[in-house]
Amino acid sequence: MNQCHANRSIKCSVKQCQNHCQSEDYCALDSIMVGTHETNPTMCQCTDCESFLPKQNG
Repeated sequence: MNQCHANRSIKCSVKQCQNHCQSEDYCALDSIMVGTHETNPTMCQCTDCESFLPKQNG
């Protein structure tokens, strides 16, 4: 993402995501989708940011 407009409502430290603002730990999206990979999630490790997009190299 060349010009990032940090959404101050969505903090993010995942620098490997295309939506991460590299100069600040925020997401550039207006909203995100949080989901789970578990049948019965009971801990924060059971949840996932489903808006994650891996960075493209190049």
